[in-house]
Amino acid sequence: MKLPKVKLALACHSHAPRHVSVPLIRQFYTFDLMRVALSPVVPADVKFSADEVLLGRLKTITSGERLTLARRASGRVAGALLIDADERIMRAALENARLTEVFVIQAVLKPDAGAALVQTVSQHVKWSYRRDVQLALLRTEHLSLARALAFSHELSPAQLAEILRTSHLPAQIKTQLLTQREDTKAAPTAE
Repeated sequence: MKLPKVKLALACHSHAPRHVSVPLIRQFYTFDLMRVALSPVVPADVKFSADEVLLGRLKTITSGERLTLARRASGRVAGALLIDADERIMRAALENARLTEVFVIQAVLKPDAGAALVQTVSQHVKWSYRRDVQLALLRTEHLSLARALAFSHELSPAQLAEILRTSHLPAQIKTQLLTQREDTKAAPTAE
């Protein structure tokens, strides 16, 4: 039990008792934690514990390790790395295959999400076309007017008004969106 490989194998075993495997996880290194969280045979609660320990360590690990985690870790870890100050890490996390819409939306709607994250997600090839991500971006304060207009075209006036009611967009962008919507609605009836 003193060897790290034995501890890792025990924690990853599907029949290992939880009272043994969960405390072992706290002793693992960063990439061993990632390995446990991504292993298909590990029970879900043990994976969750490994992710929690990894999330707790994100502020203390080096930027190179965070970059590797952004590329290869679970969706929860990649979502947490979206609000990293380093743009390389944020972009790598957006390209992570395990990242889902839920984690992108959570990262965008966090109070500490910066303008760089909002602009990058709003122009991203994969994420900018997702409907729920567009709606979340419309609720942020850092979205540009051009992207806000592009996202609001497919919304009904009632949906747009509802989103803008809870949005943190600047007031001038909100009024521009509403007047643009009224102009497009009035144009077909004038003909």
